[in-house]
Amino acid sequence: MKNKYIDLVEQSFEFPQDEFRVEDGALYFHDIPMMDVIGQYGTPLKISYLPKISSQIQRAKRMFNVAMAKVDYQGDYHYCYCTKSSHFSFVLEEALKNDIHIETSSAFDFNLIESLYDSKIVDKDLYIICNGYKKDTYIANIAQFINDGWHNTIPILDNMPELDQLDAAVNVPTRIGIRIAAEEEPKFEFYTSRLGIRYKDIMPFYQEKLSHNKKFSLKMLHFFINTGIKDNAYYWNELGKCVNVYCNLKAVCPTLDSLNIGGGLPIKNTLGMDYDYEYMIEEVVAQIKSICNSRGVEEPNIFTEFGSYTVG
Repeated sequence: MKNKYIDLVEQSFEFPQDEFRVEDGALYFHDIPMMDVIGQYGTPLKISYLPKISSQIQRAKRMFNVAMAKVDYQGDYHYCYCTKSSHFSFVLEEALKNDIHIETSSAFDFNLIESLYDSKIVDKDLYIICNGYKKDTYIANIAQFINDGWHNTIPILDNMPELDQLDAAVNVPTRIGIRIAAEEEPKFEFYTSRLGIRYKDIMPFYQEKLSHNKKFSLKMLHFFINTGIKDNAYYWNELGKCVNVYCNLKAVCPTLDSLNIGGGLPIKNTLGMDYDYEYMIEEVVAQIKSICNSRGVEEPNIFTEFGSYTVG
């Protein structure tokens, strides 16, 4: 008896699945015959299936809206796409069909946004969340957009000196965010908490640099866990600390109204993937609301930055 690969697949996983099926011995991906594609382009081959981008975005927006409705959450939800996940024009154009916003990480991203604006794909109401370490060119491009009327361009301070850099370049009132430096997961192999401002330093920084600032107002706290949104004690502990920092700041900062929980929704990279998206999103929303209610604070608008989830 000859063992076939399909036998191993069917014994190891639930198969066929939404994306994959086998017909007459040939593999189909979203009803596209893979052998035809391979015959034309060869292998190895990476495929971008554009309809999946829109379905992923709509799925996430639906799950957050349902989660918010279940607990009578009073804030709004905003989906941002991380351009660093794919800069291809056809990917960006497909994603932006779904009433979403953009997260940037480099000066180059603003050239892309200008091109999209010239093509009338985006307008100046677009939220542009500016993350990452900001060299001079990146600061200059952020400032140019803000000075030119892109009023929803929000630089996220990755460190305290960035405020002075922005102050020298921006000449109109500007809303900004602060990235919280989350504590590392125990035994996590990369040290990333240098990215952002530590919990204990955020309130003193606000009081000293922003509370009476005529140019800059704090709109957003940004929170990101490098290991992703996982159902474990570490993630829930860090989320709780972040929401409590938000509540502390909101008590003295009326302009603060948004919490950015970053990205971290996993993508399907194995046929055996088992992740309860609905439960995790409902739990994130419920915990944010519960902590805010216990502190007597209005729930923040929630921003997310999904890149790999969008295009993966």
